[in-house]
Amino acid sequence: MATLDRRALLSAAPAGLLAACEPRMPTTVSTTPKMDIDGLTEAVSAISVVARPANLGVGLINLESGETFVFNGDRRFPMQSVFKLPLAAAVLAEIDAGRAVFTEPFVLLETQLSPAFSPIAAAWPGRRDYSLRELFEAMVIDSDNTAADVLMKRIGGPGAVTAWLAGRHVAEVRVDRYERELQPEVYGMPSFRPDWLRGNAFQEARAAVPPATRLAAMRAYMADPRDTATPLGMLDFLQMLDRQELITPASTRLLLQLMGRTSRGNARIKAGLPGNAFLAHRPGTSGVDQGISTAHNDVGIFTLADRRSYALAVFLSGATLDDAGRDRIIAEVARAAVRAAG
Repeated sequence: MATLDRRALLSAAPAGLLAACEPRMPTTVSTTPKMDIDGLTEAVSAISVVARPANLGVGLINLESGETFVFNGDRRFPMQSVFKLPLAAAVLAEIDAGRAVFTEPFVLLETQLSPAFSPIAAAWPGRRDYSLRELFEAMVIDSDNTAADVLMKRIGGPGAVTAWLAGRHVAEVRVDRYERELQPEVYGMPSFRPDWLRGNAFQEARAAVPPATRLAAMRAYMADPRDTATPLGMLDFLQMLDRQELITPASTRLLLQLMGRTSRGNARIKAGLPGNAFLAHRPGTSGVDQGISTAHNDVGIFTLADRRSYALAVFLSGATLDDAGRDRIIAEVARAAVRAAG
């Protein structure tokens, strides 16, 4: 978590690159080497040039010392499925408080289904019955949109998640819409309807929107402060999660374990880490229309073989690279982060 001194320094620094070393909470003297901030600045600057015309946001923090590096740290980026990480923590907070239980049953109706990516929606009506635990794991591990929307409604909706974050002083991460609201709005589509889940109906409905209208909606989405995070805000969240300040130690361990099991986005941060590193992460990916990706992200905590841990957040918005190229940008940032860590 950032101290007032660190936040003031970051706000006063030039908008591109900066680093600071003071966490909000007192820590012992770090036994890890200082990061090579100059080398990381040079590397991320070069990567941002390759990523153009996309905007790149990066945050890296040594979770022991609090030493921090950011690039476009105060810029807001659309999260896409990265939002499922703070949502998951908010759900676990409800369980910690005794207001929800993992055994709670759900019988899903067609009106509760959400657009892809959602294996749960694809399996409906063949399967309708789920426990809260099953929905939770589907959301965190598989990034299931239906599971996320059902759980978010269960705990009070998007406003409840943002209010929970604000109550814990995570001010630069906000959740404003359900997936079934957000995904159509990105492309200027009308309100979501369940019959879009059949075959290619969603893609066909999107294609029915004039290209100029879709492009204007995508540009508006990338500039919209709703459902966004700054790299600094996400670092604050990840550091608080690591310190077990958001949810109980048992819930923290469970969340990090499930984040370590996701198979999505493995060509991003994970591809830039040594093979013996452990990564607990949450990627976020938009669709691609007219050659533009509105959001291609990955955030998480990686632990090196010597047990040094770092939180890393990488956001990429407005990229025109192909899927592999966007993944490669994030992987290269991760490689630069590891080199800087020493």
